[in-house]
Amino acid sequence: MTPLRKHSILRRVKDITLSTTLSIALLNGTVLLQSCGGSNDSETEQSDRTESSDQFGKGVRTYITETSPGNFKITDEVQVDPKQAGAIVNYADGHRDTLSVQAAKRLVQSDSSTSRYFNNPSSYHHGSGLSSVLLWGSLGYMLGRSTTPRFSNEQQYRSGVYNSPQTYERANRVGSTVTSSRISRPSGGRSGFFGGGRSRGASS
Repeated sequence: MTPLRKHSILRRVKDITLSTTLSIALLNGTVLLQSCGGSNDSETEQSDRTESSDQFGKGVRTYITETSPGNFKITDEVQVDPKQAGAIVNYADGHRDTLSVQAAKRLVQSDSSTSRYFNNPSSYHHGSGLSSVLLWGSLGYMLGRSTTPRFSNEQQYRSGVYNSPQTYERANRVGSTVTSSRISRPSGGRSGFFGGGRSRGASS
């Protein structure tokens, strides 16, 4: 009888061990699934926040020239597809840079002379550097400049970044076309324009 009881005890121990192992595996699987789900939710929320920014159906390409060290003027602006929007900068030393909308946005939002416009408008001081010219030209709308005037002398700021009144007049028409093509996505929602899923457009 003793060998049988020992065998029975061993079987029970094995069964308990197997049951415990399966339980741990199932629990780990549940935690893993929850972890993956949390990661996906986080990525989705980040995507929603990214897509909640304004979009534009029309874009602008700005041509800028450094007229003297540290001073820039817009010499021309043309309407383009949003994917081709940006700035072409000709420097006094002869070299040329091409800035995408993303690169120009990083510049105006990080440069000390223009970041105040976004972070503390009351302390903003207008200048003639590259970041100021980018902000106050028509491209500025695609960089985050408000379509609602914040300062009483905004027209002076705008007109001052162009090399001539004629360029400013042409640019005004381009700027009006760009702002009228602005598309505001719903903030915080995951639906498209009419609640039927994500909508696509050019990134600002």
